[in-house]
Amino acid sequence: MAEKIDGKQIAEDVVAKVKAGAADLLAESGVTPGLAVVIVGEDPASQVYVASKSKKAKECGFFSDQHTLPEDTSEADLLALIAKLNANKRIHGILVQLPLPAHIDSGKVIQTIAPEKDVDGFHFINVGKLGTGELDTAFVPCTPAGSMLLIERVRGKDLSGLSAVVIGRSNIVGKPMANLLLAANCTVTIAHSRTRDIAALARTADILVAAVGRPEIVKGDWVKHGATVVDVGINRVPAPEKGEGKSRLVGDVAYEEAEQNAGAITPVPGGVGPMTIAMLMANTLASACRSAGREPPKL
Repeated sequence: MAEKIDGKQIAEDVVAKVKAGAADLLAESGVTPGLAVVIVGEDPASQVYVASKSKKAKECGFFSDQHTLPEDTSEADLLALIAKLNANKRIHGILVQLPLPAHIDSGKVIQTIAPEKDVDGFHFINVGKLGTGELDTAFVPCTPAGSMLLIERVRGKDLSGLSAVVIGRSNIVGKPMANLLLAANCTVTIAHSRTRDIAALARTADILVAAVGRPEIVKGDWVKHGATVVDVGINRVPAPEKGEGKSRLVGDVAYEEAEQNAGAITPVPGGVGPMTIAMLMANTLASACRSAGREPPKL
């Protein structure tokens, strides 16, 4: 039976280090990390995410600055707000909650955020730094950064000679995940919807990362014996056994099957999910440390 990788516990460990780092930064430099979160519209899921991010920032001792804008906010007004936040020295991280309303160009908005405050890691400068291995100064997107930390807890930081397969090629998870694994000396393959015989490819992986957003697409017989499996997917599926109209969360991996072969595996929920917000806090602290000319703490 596989080791269950407890993302909740590891996220709590990261947050504890962030709290301590924030307290040290305030004591030694007089700087309080500041995180600005911007949401446009009334999307219920986005509202929940934003509330949890703001709550966690306050828990870490940060200055939390939330901006909730109406659905019909113009692109120009949103860009003007970002310009103000870029210039505000109390703010070290700027996060614009996606998706944005259809009349706003998300790409334009993201590229307007100052790269040194882009704690989501989506600006082209941070993407380029990650792609060229400049990890010490890059902001890495929070979900792959958290996934990498989970892998390191099982396998260590040097993954030399290990084969990694990432299923999914999104800019938010798949591509940055592949770059992180490359930087750790893995041999990396990215699989996607056009890949021939994904199952056979997955079976070659010492480290298998599933990030496609399709419920339980990765079956137990896709998993190599002893592999480390990281399930990034969060999918809501019907659960009639719980009652009419009820649902449950599952990942991209068929967990009960996969844990028979895997050496270690992340559950859904309780695996990668908690790590995403923890890494957002870590990125914000890193930005604040750099602004004060200090080295961010190691996680």
